[in-house]
Amino acid sequence: MVISVFDLFKIGIGPSSSHTVGPMRAARRFLLEIRKLLGLKSIGRVEVVLHGSLAYTGEGHGTDRAVILGLAGEEPDRVDPDAIAGKLEAIAADGRIALLGEHKIDFDRRRDIHFERKKLLPRHPNGMRYRAIDAKGKEIFSVDYYSIGGGFILRADEPEEAPDAVAVPYPFASARELLDRCREAGLRLGELARANESAFRPWEETRSGLLRIWGVMRQGVRRGISATGELPGGLRVIRRAPRLHAQLMAAHRENPLDVMDWVNLYALAVNEENAAGGRVVTAPTNGAAGIVPAVLHYYRRFVEGAGEEGVIEFLLVAGVIGALYKKNASISGAEMGCQGEVGVACSMAAAGLAAALGASNEQVENAAEIGMEHNLGLTCDPVRGLVQIPCIERNAMAAVKAINAQRLAMHGDGGHRVSLDEVIATMRETGRNMRSIYKETSLGGLAVNVIEC
Repeated sequence: MVISVFDLFKIGIGPSSSHTVGPMRAARRFLLEIRKLLGLKSIGRVEVVLHGSLAYTGEGHGTDRAVILGLAGEEPDRVDPDAIAGKLEAIAADGRIALLGEHKIDFDRRRDIHFERKKLLPRHPNGMRYRAIDAKGKEIFSVDYYSIGGGFILRADEPEEAPDAVAVPYPFASARELLDRCREAGLRLGELARANESAFRPWEETRSGLLRIWGVMRQGVRRGISATGELPGGLRVIRRAPRLHAQLMAAHRENPLDVMDWVNLYALAVNEENAAGGRVVTAPTNGAAGIVPAVLHYYRRFVEGAGEEGVIEFLLVAGVIGALYKKNASISGAEMGCQGEVGVACSMAAAGLAAALGASNEQVENAAEIGMEHNLGLTCDPVRGLVQIPCIERNAMAAVKAINAQRLAMHGDGGHRVSLDEVIATMRETGRNMRSIYKETSLGGLAVNVIEC
């Protein structure tokens, strides 16, 4: 399975890649399939059933709203976050929806979208069933999709590892193979990643795409430090990034720990924007969307000589590390707990920063290993199903941890006892053994022990 850097870094909207971005993409794909097979005018009504984790935390994650937007033809990377509320209000007021913006049918969210908590679909905890019904009440098309983390979706009859459409010059299935390929070809990890990406598209397209990703990350920080007030959802969580930014800007004397405060600020800003449904980059998921941007901002602001080429190196190498987790475990909180989201993002950011700072390939792999090793067992237990508590602070903690992982790795020579492959295998086993109440269902952990005020 060949994974591009743009599979890991996708532009979308908050608050969740698996519960918002994935279902939106699935709803749109469902209608595109029908349009090709039967034509949209054959549809009199649509019905959507959300199963498992999508049912337990779907309302808090905005899954029903995402489905409606997808049915209306919206795409996560193109929809205007500021226009979403108005679009949904208009559909609710009219009692009708224009499928893909073309064919209007009656639509009622309470009648046509169902949350099925008790029944799981067989392949993944994030299952969705989409049904098309004609004007006489007869089902004419039905299909199941799975949102498997990071905005990836899978049709029920599709293999998780489809045949590769692109042959890359340096294929790898493990960190050991990755390091071997680099050693054989005399390449740095970033150079190998660049060569593989060039099999998908001309390098200039990759370069401009990565800089666009970085631009969206910067915009997320800017919006996050300027927006004030409560986050939606009823927990009454106040945005902290604007106040922290003002305090840092007003400080009259430097403190050695100010750097940590700036890293915290960048992560909080992005994840508060994500929690509000704003534009973010899956890195590799929305729930962990603040870690890579925070560490990249640290690199640009506090590392002497940092520039665009370092940003590109960072993102390429972070993408390679993320691909290893995607290939050999999962980046879905519903499968792995938060170790599969925040832990993976921490590992990716540590590796990316090490690469941008000129670390050896072995030091980069060590940084990635440290970043995950100390997130093993991390649960996904969002209070009230909202990507707020503990998710926002958790991104700040992991961003700082990623920088420390890079520093520890680069103080060594790259030799270490635990390999990245071993820690990925451990994460996979830990996730499989973790009880479902700790995997994005809001049935355990902080989700049931925090008193909601």
